[in-house]
Amino acid sequence: MKSSITYLHHRNIDFDLWDKCISEAANSRLYAGSWYLDRTAVDWDAMVWGDYEYVMPLPVRRRLGISYIYQPLFCQQLGIFPPPPPEVAREFFIALQQRFRYMEIQLNASNLPPRDMKGMEFSARKNFLLPVGADYQIIEAGYSTNTRRNIGKAMDSHLNFSAGIPMEAFLEFKQNNQQAKLPGDAMQKLKSIIAYCLYKGIGEIAGVYSPGNNLCAAVFFCKWHERVIYLNAVSNDEGKQARAMFYLIDRFIRSVAGEDYAIDFEGSMIPGVARFFEGFGAAPEVYYQAKYNSLPAILNLLKKISP
Repeated sequence: MKSSITYLHHRNIDFDLWDKCISEAANSRLYAGSWYLDRTAVDWDAMVWGDYEYVMPLPVRRRLGISYIYQPLFCQQLGIFPPPPPEVAREFFIALQQRFRYMEIQLNASNLPPRDMKGMEFSARKNFLLPVGADYQIIEAGYSTNTRRNIGKAMDSHLNFSAGIPMEAFLEFKQNNQQAKLPGDAMQKLKSIIAYCLYKGIGEIAGVYSPGNNLCAAVFFCKWHERVIYLNAVSNDEGKQARAMFYLIDRFIRSVAGEDYAIDFEGSMIPGVARFFEGFGAAPEVYYQAKYNSLPAILNLLKKISP
């Protein structure tokens, strides 16, 4: 097969065609929209097959005179859109190897590793999805015993759920929590994402208040196609003690039960976090991280360049 891939620098991308391709793709992801990449990767190029038949966003950084591909913060799955046939996927990865000496990027769940890609490593990762199209009672029947017990403890704490937390309150709460606090650049990116999603009507911040009317847990959700993404969450010590996040997720599920989409928990390779999501009946969705490293040995010793 003759390759039809073009490498496009950011300034040469047709963003109308790009966003049309992403939006109409069967594997469409929030993270691959131009507006989202502009807020997370900031500097990103692309590989495009034909007339935007298949596209692959490339977050690019440069260090020690070498350009490399990395996975931006707040950006779980990228890769190729729409799902390509194996021979097309292979051409994309060959083109990546020819252009870059180093890459570490997470693909989307519809991108399977091409066979016999020499020098490139693919490792499986887990996302967690919970369809909410059924009645709440049916969804709740899939909760684990531990999750039910923690929701019961939370209810005994007389918590209050709110579906409309202001962005400023959420960000202040996050910054005041030492474990969840973000550096300035990351906080600005998150603020920009939240502001845009709220403006477009695809974002919502849900929270839980203690009996003393103190915010103790909150989650920023973003709706994209058939998914509502659990994009950023935070709870403080009071919230953890009261099991507030269990209560928040349960109340959110109650509020959306019967709608034709799934809650996308974004997954975790941390066993305790994975158990939290699985406790609500969420099922794993496998996606792959692709890694390629042909840097000179001295550079690998001097500087690890992946974020």
